[in-house]
Amino acid sequence: MHADLIIRGADIIDGTGAPRRKGDVAVSDDGIVATGDLKHWTAGREIEAIGRVVAPGFIDPHVHHDAAMLTQPDMEFMTSQGVTSVINGNCGFSIAPLVPKGEIPAPLRMIIEDEALRFETYAAYRDRLLAEPAAVNAACLIGHSTLRVNELPDLNKAADAAQLKEMCRKLDRALGEGAIGLSAGPFYPPARASTTEELIEVAKITQAHGKLYVTHMRDEGDRVVQGLEETFTVGRESCCGVHVSHHKCAGLANHGMSVTTLKMIDDAMQEQDVGLDTTPWIASSTILDSGRHRQATRVIVAESIPYPQMAGRDLSDIAEEWGTDIDTALQKLLPATGIFFIMSEDDVQRILSYEHTIICSDGIPSGKHPHPRVWGTFPRVLGHYARDLSLFSLEEAVRRMTSMPADRFGLGGRGRITVGGFADLVIFDPDTIAEGATFETPIRPAVGIDRVFVNGREVWVDGQKTGARPGRPLEQTAPCMVV
Repeated sequence: MHADLIIRGADIIDGTGAPRRKGDVAVSDDGIVATGDLKHWTAGREIEAIGRVVAPGFIDPHVHHDAAMLTQPDMEFMTSQGVTSVINGNCGFSIAPLVPKGEIPAPLRMIIEDEALRFETYAAYRDRLLAEPAAVNAACLIGHSTLRVNELPDLNKAADAAQLKEMCRKLDRALGEGAIGLSAGPFYPPARASTTEELIEVAKITQAHGKLYVTHMRDEGDRVVQGLEETFTVGRESCCGVHVSHHKCAGLANHGMSVTTLKMIDDAMQEQDVGLDTTPWIASSTILDSGRHRQATRVIVAESIPYPQMAGRDLSDIAEEWGTDIDTALQKLLPATGIFFIMSEDDVQRILSYEHTIICSDGIPSGKHPHPRVWGTFPRVLGHYARDLSLFSLEEAVRRMTSMPADRFGLGGRGRITVGGFADLVIFDPDTIAEGATFETPIRPAVGIDRVFVNGREVWVDGQKTGARPGRPLEQTAPCMVV
């Protein structure tokens, strides 16, 4: 038998959580055609991988790379850490379908990058990705806030019946065109005035397509319990599966609350379809004027449009230099994004180790000083938390970033090393893999990632991008599962 490529002698971690096994992986075109002892196989190219792990390419279910797929198509901040597929359109914000009634609000501007990147339909965005492929695959959620921006001249109000009907119509069309679900972000100003009933109505449309309601909850801090309760209510009343994005307990007063919130999630899962993901960091990142600075022990400015030279500096130091208070300095820096140290390490580890938690980065790639999660999330889990702290096995860590997100979002053929699956693969050194990015130097590739393949083509080799862009728009091709 002959293949295009054979990876030989690797430790195969197949994404299911099963123990690693020695063997070979054969690839032809964009698919995996054989695994195991392939000594009788030949190939046009062979890679020796003794002492290395070969795993399914990692799937990042929560990113904000909607525009970056087009403006930064090599996507090296993803491929360099082994990510081969991403899910965009999170936290209620997508760049399609976008036909704004007025000025685009700050959280949405954060992901657009270029004002020309507005798409009236999801199909138009999908077709652009097909015509101008990136290095990674991408699925997309439809943002509830984006739908509101299209229909509501005044975002400080709940949608009226006519506006809600049009939001539902646009959502229904987008889901029919291939978007994989709905994201909500009632935490953010464009959707803060939305009622629970409004969220239920759009979730009903999502449920009719067999897709998920994914939410940056209304509160992840002092009212995190109420945020979860609202999320579960939306799911029950709409009969839609719900997924809690980047679960956290934000602010000093809420450190330790994950004991309560995880029990709530556990209890809810006995009655309804619930899932969650989280990041392996004690700091989050979003728009600077999100209110997070009041809960944080430290704030780093990630990007400031009027003061770009302040990127990477602590907000408190800037305020001192300017001779003013934190709030005044913050307002002067706007529009801006920030990095907020708001979580406890105990909560991070407790949520990470919860059996149903999927790994995500919540990456925002814009700015001169992004959060290190943009470049370093997945190697951090594999190196720091799995290898160094033994929070879980390497096989379990890989499962949480491969088959679990694939099964949760219905991405058939992805997330496993299995014959007939797509050849999204990463080869890494389990002894050295680690994040290269830090809060001081956030733009730095990971250590220990040897090679990354997307749909059978190499996109990252020995610390360098290859320039190949074999990524595809992804659609839901399997039922969404509780994982």
